[in-house]
Amino acid sequence: MMNWLKQHWEESVAIFRGGVDQWLILLWLGLLSIGLVMIASASIAFAADTYGDPWFFTKRHVVYLMLGVAVAALVVAVPVRYAQQYAGWLMVATLGLLCLVLVPGIGREVNGARRWLDLGLISVQISEVAKVAAVVFFASFFARRHQELYTGWQGFVKPVLVLGLMCLLLLFQPDFGSAVVLASVVLAMMFIAGVKLWHFGLLGAAAIACLAALAVYSPYRMTRLVTFLDPWSAQFGSGYQLTQSLIAFGRGEWFGLGLGNSLQKLFYLPEAHTDFIAAIMAEEFGLIGLVVMLGVFAALIVRVFAIARASLTANRLFAAFASYGVAILFTFQVFINVGVAAGLLPTKGLTLPFISYGGSSLLIGCALIGFVIRVDWEQRQAVPVSRVRTRVKPVSVNSQWREAA
Repeated sequence: MMNWLKQHWEESVAIFRGGVDQWLILLWLGLLSIGLVMIASASIAFAADTYGDPWFFTKRHVVYLMLGVAVAALVVAVPVRYAQQYAGWLMVATLGLLCLVLVPGIGREVNGARRWLDLGLISVQISEVAKVAAVVFFASFFARRHQELYTGWQGFVKPVLVLGLMCLLLLFQPDFGSAVVLASVVLAMMFIAGVKLWHFGLLGAAAIACLAALAVYSPYRMTRLVTFLDPWSAQFGSGYQLTQSLIAFGRGEWFGLGLGNSLQKLFYLPEAHTDFIAAIMAEEFGLIGLVVMLGVFAALIVRVFAIARASLTANRLFAAFASYGVAILFTFQVFINVGVAAGLLPTKGLTLPFISYGGSSLLIGCALIGFVIRVDWEQRQAVPVSRVRTRVKPVSVNSQWREAA
């Protein structure tokens, strides 16, 4: 086992040293650095009061940070074909875990939601694992059967059933936010893979109808929606978290109060170091600081899209669809997290990738970046991208959309 780890570690180090997108790595490390600084700042008061150690969360985050970099390095050393080969088994295992976490005594319940499996030293949030499994599984399915997506119903119904089962299990936890993100990512991947437009429209309408029904017939979700529209009407009730987040945004103004000078993190804003860390960043660094952080995210996502496009041009469908899935996943999570903190969206418990405190989210995010780095490296080793674009015609993807246009 040690020899295997040593061999793959040496291979990943060699890959990192050359032949990969250096900007992607720098942007990723930049976000990790921003996350470490912001978690240290946002959690210090809460950690001192709750655990008697102001650096409690910072220390744990550093451990997860080192584990995340190690996981990324190991994923880089694994050929992409293995991910495609075992995508089905990964999905089966993930569905099993989504069922297992619902069992009382096995799944750990926090704030009324049963989303974690306690493994002793760490707790794993299964919805984060489900995101990886969904990206890999559906990328594999669309790569093998993308022709079926626009030749009949079979290739359309199969992935929809699997997606529906995953979302149903997530809603049982309940984890409405992860279900929305997962469904959105898979629908976007399906569109890129070439599903018929009327199939896509039908599925999108059904998804919106289901989400609306869940909101209307779940009292606490309906309360969140009403509160989101006018949080100040329930400033000390259901709208308390959002109003405190908006106060943080307002106090930060253009350039912020300075690192460590946030007042909202002093027990005014709940979850300041997790779901609402963007509000603390806006308070301490202002609108300019928040825009810079979003710019780094945008640059990283654009790099991932470029890698996906290069793979698609080279007709490496699995690598392309999976990379598109990773880029779309990051896009939705950043948009929803910051949108919730800024009052643009109803309150949802989703982390900001690489920035928020949360071991499962950080490890999964690092693993996805490692996968994209491997995709980029294999693409560069196969044929230079510039040659591929001039010699190879891209696979026909979403030809119906282009014909309609």
